[in-house]
Amino acid sequence: MNYTELKTAVRDTIEVNIPDADLNTLIKQAEQLIYNTVQLATLRKNQKAQLSANNKYLSAPGDFLSVYSLAVVTGVTGGDLDTGIYSYLLNKDVNFIRQAYPAPNSTGVPKHYAIFGPATAISNELTFIVGPTPDQAYWVELHYYYYPESIVTATTTWLGDNFDSALLNGTLLQAIRFIKGEPETVKLYDNLYTQSMILLKQLGDGKQRMDAYRDGQVIVEVK
Repeated sequence: MNYTELKTAVRDTIEVNIPDADLNTLIKQAEQLIYNTVQLATLRKNQKAQLSANNKYLSAPGDFLSVYSLAVVTGVTGGDLDTGIYSYLLNKDVNFIRQAYPAPNSTGVPKHYAIFGPATAISNELTFIVGPTPDQAYWVELHYYYYPESIVTATTTWLGDNFDSALLNGTLLQAIRFIKGEPETVKLYDNLYTQSMILLKQLGDGKQRMDAYRDGQVIVEVK
């Protein structure tokens, strides 16, 4: 389902011609709700960067949603991280970092990290704090969940192509609330959205994290 098909399906279902500007907002709200409910593998990417010597802070990517893993890579040759040795940092609170490494001159290979908060220059971008403070410019690799481009601007997305039931029902739920539909109708769309999300969570939080060799095949009891 692409953007045009989604708009048509929503308007035909609720039989209200919601203006594009409002409908676009509702679609984005549905996407935001979905992306913060299920951790889909397709919403994960990786990015390499370098820590600066004597600087314990690292800026998060602009599309950052949440951390999957953060690793320091030592012994890198020519910027190729595959030539180095990965050491994954342990996630802690900021207060742990401050207490465990209170002195600015406590330097070395970072072992821990925490989400520190917004950068001072750009208030909507987060930063990480690591401990101990890097004693040199180490390479790091961040795997993270991100907000993909909305179907409103991309016209096609993974969600629309592979799980349009969640996107459609999520948008319908937002739309029926927007037009102040009857409580029974709101409940109907809420139930349809919930059913779609159960299936999507089975994929993102279940099937994409298992295989038959390790977990065995799914068995349905026959009565």
